[in-house]
Amino acid sequence: MQATDMEGYQQIGRTADFPRRLGKTVRIGTIELAVFQTTEGEIFALENRTPHPKGGTLAEAIVSGRSIYCPMRDLKIDLASGRVQEPDTGRAQVYPVTVEGGQVYVKVKT
Repeated sequence: MQATDMEGYQQIGRTADFPRRLGKTVRIGTIELAVFQTTEGEIFALENRTPHPKGGTLAEAIVSGRSIYCPMRDLKIDLASGRVQEPDTGRAQVYPVTVEGGQVYVKVKT
């Protein structure tokens, strides 16, 4: 990605800062993210809030493939789209992520 393509992206750390199959909370301004790295090394960022009506955080979720399982609310959420697997409904806010030279960047509006 060229420097001109990085507009709106914020550096949040190195790939090594995000353990595989675990979530990590990252704050950018007033936005709190749950950042996950899959076993395959893909990194995803979602708003650190479950789409369940009773709320809760997502950073404690369990990574399984390209999904996370939120044991607190019994939801399975697709990391790429934020969609909750049926029969449940809802969607978590997903933020674009890019990795350049081992550095992780997330696109957020601040």
